Amino acid sequence: PRAGETPAHIGGTTLFGDNVEDEWFIVYLIREITRDFPGLAARIDDNDGEFLLIEAADFLPKWLNPENSENRVFFYKGELHIIPLSETPQQEWDLSAPCPTISEALALLSTRSEEFLAAEPIRAAVYKRIDGYPEKIQASLHRARCYLPAGIAAVLRQRPSLVAAAVQAFYLRDPADLRACRRPFQTFPPDQRVMTVVTFTRCLYAQLVQQKFVPDRRSGYTLPAPSHPQYKAHELGMKLAHGFEILCSKSSRVSPNSKRNMLSGPLWERFLRSLKEKDYFKGEMEGSAKYSELLHMAEDYFQQSVTTPESSVEVSPGDEILTLLQTTPIDLKEFEREAACLPPEDDDSWLDITPDALDQMLKEARNESLPSTNEEEQKYDLETVAESMKAFVSKVSTHEGAEMPWSSDESHVTFDVDSFTKALDRILGADSEELDSDDLDEEEEFGFSDEDDEDSGAGNQRQDQKVSPDELIGSLKSYMNEMDRELAQTNVGKSFTTQKKGASSVKAAPSESAGPDCGAEDPELTPVDVDMNLVANLLESYSAQAGLAGPTSNILQSMGVYLPDNTDHSGSS
Repeated sequence: PRAGETPAHIGGTTLFGDNVEDEWFIVYLIREITRDFPGLAARIDDNDGEFLLIEAADFLPKWLNPENSENRVFFYKGELHIIPLSETPQQEWDLSAPCPTISEALALLSTRSEEFLAAEPIRAAVYKRIDGYPEKIQASLHRARCYLPAGIAAVLRQRPSLVAAAVQAFYLRDPADLRACRRPFQTFPPDQRVMTVVTFTRCLYAQLVQQKFVPDRRSGYTLPAPSHPQYKAHELGMKLAHGFEILCSKSSRVSPNSKRNMLSGPLWERFLRSLKEKDYFKGEMEGSAKYSELLHMAEDYFQQSVTTPESSVEVSPGDEILTLLQTTPIDLKEFEREAACLPPEDDDSWLDITPDALDQMLKEARNESLPSTNEEEQKYDLETVAESMKAFVSKVSTHEGAEMPWSSDESHVTFDVDSFTKALDRILGADSEELDSDDLDEEEEFGFSDEDDEDSGAGNQRQDQKVSPDELIGSLKSYMNEMDRELAQTNVGKSFTTQKKGASSVKAAPSESAGPDCGAEDPELTPVDVDMNLVANLLESYSAQAGLAGPTSNILQSMGVYLPDNTDHSGSS
């Protein structure tokens, strides 16, 4: 029914557990419902929030974030719609509100849905996850033989979906649940078992088969030797029987402690505290006959009213199983006849994934193809690696993260000397008075002219003169040259790869004229090859990852650059 500003609607909640594919199957159903009934609009989210937007995060507009996405994402007429932020004061909803209400969003969808159709890349990213349905439903199922008690086989014939509750009960069992399994089974004893085929989802089958479990001897269940041809069927049947027994032990019909458990939670404590505050017990002494009578009345009311779910159709799996056992006839001879001609079970080789298959799955998830394994066909351009890293460094970064350059061709790194000079001039100022006095002392200490007296005099004169940008740049270059000459003789300087002499003779020419001490006095001082050092360090970091995830692969792969595995086992070359 209508609640506040939310109109009357049909809603539901599904616990999909570990099987995320079930969640996307529901998305497919929602889309098809809105397609078959054009008057309906639907929205869907999960514990992560707007997971449809999370799936298409790479293509969302920058204004859309978790804080303002509520009530903006809808399926309408079989298509995904996103209601944008208001752009003009004539919009139907309040500009100051970060998110529209449900009623406002529905009004906009019904009148201007064409304007709110999500962009093609966003829809493609979401629809890719539900592509292949309904055919994919059968591919997600797995049929396996199980040696089960006849009662479970009869129950599953009536309600196949109860296998999910039984698998979850076994998979998420705790020591309290296993108490019911440390004695002879009361509901599903092992004396009347039959071979049958049970249909699981792949997720349920994997949860059941991958858990190692040894039954308690008191339960009556035993397993044959692992070499037995039907060992897997016996093991699966034993695990399912434990799951069904745990469900039935929690049923309010058979559990003597069910009422006690219901009256020991915080909800009952709040209810009882509220009764005491309202003088429900009328001053009776706790433990007296009248107090006990009133307490029992309150307990009965709490059980019948407070803990009853809103929908009377909702029944616990244990109660449903016990009801089916009472109403379903069990014909052992019929089960035995069916066991003689059971269909073959499905192959479960999909449980085993090789590293190559995992890489292929990851590549397909990113919509990319695997590189060729032939070394002659692997054309890895190391210049692309260097340019991509430069493009990444040049992008804007904030407290929300860094912008990733999706293509190295998007923008090339350039160096504008004039812009750099102007920026430096704005930072340092044109007046020499704005220069730090320590900087002036260092200029005198380094002695950039041949005679110290003249240099000192010039330094004093410059205090009253304007410093041109060219002189300022020359001074900074002198500093840099001095540091380069000092570092060149240290281990730090020797750790960098320098340019070849043929290339350095041309590129180093401008720096040689920057100071009188450059040139012939320092023939060993050659410019550092920035690109070579960058690529070498990246490759060394990538090799140290040993095939695992790391900063180098994460950054480069986000820009579309994929490095090959290190095949040089003899050392770096």
